[in-house]
Amino acid sequence: MATASVSFKSREDHRKKFELEEARKAGLAPAEVDEDGKEINPHIPQYMSSAPWYLNAERPSLKHQRKWKSDPNYTNAWYDRGAKTFQADKFRKGACENCGAMTHDKKSCVERPRKIRAKWTGKNIAPDEKIETFELDYDGKRDRWNGYDPASFAHVVQRYEARDEARHEYLKDQQLKKLEEKNNNQHNEDGDSDNEDDLKVDEAKVDESRQMDFAKVEKRVRTTGGGSTGTVRNLRIREDTAKYLLNLDFNSAHYDPKTRSMREDPLPDNDPNEKFYVGDNHHRVSGQTLEFKKLNIHVWEAFDKGHDVHLQAAPSQAELLYKNFKINKEKLKIQNKDTIMEKYGDAATEDKLPQELLLGQSEREVEYDRAGRISKGEEASLPKSKYEEDTYINNHTSVWGSWWKDLQWGYTCCQQTVRNSYCTGAAGIEAVEAAADLMKANMARKEASEVRVLYHVYIN
Repeated sequence: MATASVSFKSREDHRKKFELEEARKAGLAPAEVDEDGKEINPHIPQYMSSAPWYLNAERPSLKHQRKWKSDPNYTNAWYDRGAKTFQADKFRKGACENCGAMTHDKKSCVERPRKIRAKWTGKNIAPDEKIETFELDYDGKRDRWNGYDPASFAHVVQRYEARDEARHEYLKDQQLKKLEEKNNNQHNEDGDSDNEDDLKVDEAKVDESRQMDFAKVEKRVRTTGGGSTGTVRNLRIREDTAKYLLNLDFNSAHYDPKTRSMREDPLPDNDPNEKFYVGDNHHRVSGQTLEFKKLNIHVWEAFDKGHDVHLQAAPSQAELLYKNFKINKEKLKIQNKDTIMEKYGDAATEDKLPQELLLGQSEREVEYDRAGRISKGEEASLPKSKYEEDTYINNHTSVWGSWWKDLQWGYTCCQQTVRNSYCTGAAGIEAVEAAADLMKANMARKEASEVRVLYHVYIN
């Protein structure tokens, strides 16, 4: 099964091998046995049961899956901290000149340098340290608690227990003193015997209250930065009804026992003012959840537009950018609103329109003809175009297109056909007429000269 030796096998041999494996998996044939006599589970996959080719396995085995390279030299032990081996009485040759120990030299000494070293005084010789050399295995190198002695923490436990006991004794003494003062102030007729009985009863009550202190389960949490603490509950109140018991109908809201969540409202038909639980999905659409969703969407859109912002990597930067975005958006909204109101007016102002305008009534008398046109009382207003009307530029007194001559438009005031030109007035008109007359005279003179030339040519 797990051999690495491969030999030629016919189709019949492969079929028999497959049938044997199926029989072993079904429990009809005995399981395969390795070299140690242990049965091999037939359900182990072939890639795990087959040994690599370089191991030269000749029979089925799972030894290659076990820790077959274990080193017996590895150990899980740790250094014996602070252990000493020998205490010398005088300085020895080759020892540390500072403290007198033989296990290190002067350069490696960790003691404070003495004013007069042990080499010269021969006193206060430090003991020799215990030096160990051993190799740790994989777990030993990575064990954080390797070499830790739990007994070293016993003194800490004893100190806290002694403190608690002293505190309880102090409280008990204070309560007894208060009871004695109270009994001394009372003048009962029963005498001193009754007072002694009362003291015994009160002392028993104090002991009982001391025992009840250990039954209190509280959780101390830090509430402010100053170091004060407060007590909070770490479990839900047992008097509260569990969410899955609010509605026992099988078709009600689904409850997931693994996550202890119920997303939908178990009692959707009840009065919302009387319900204390409306489903876990209610928290997703209330409080700061929606604000966080808007922040997340803003970060996505900003990143798509090329801004280097990431909500998880730099949450403070994303929060600041979103805050500035909301401020700029509100400013732009107000600016657009002011622009629209300035252009079209505000219908919601306090200035009320006249009653005749609101009701469509006025004192004007208007007559209409049979076609519905105004015949008397009000002149029909001419429709205005989208272009600016009666606007004169460059000192003109008429608009462009008010003059037409020789298939060209122009200005009536100066009779110029160049648009956006500067108006020259009557002088411009006279100059244009003079230029036209001069041009006609020149053309007539040119024609006369051409006629004379042709006449001379004809004569000659």
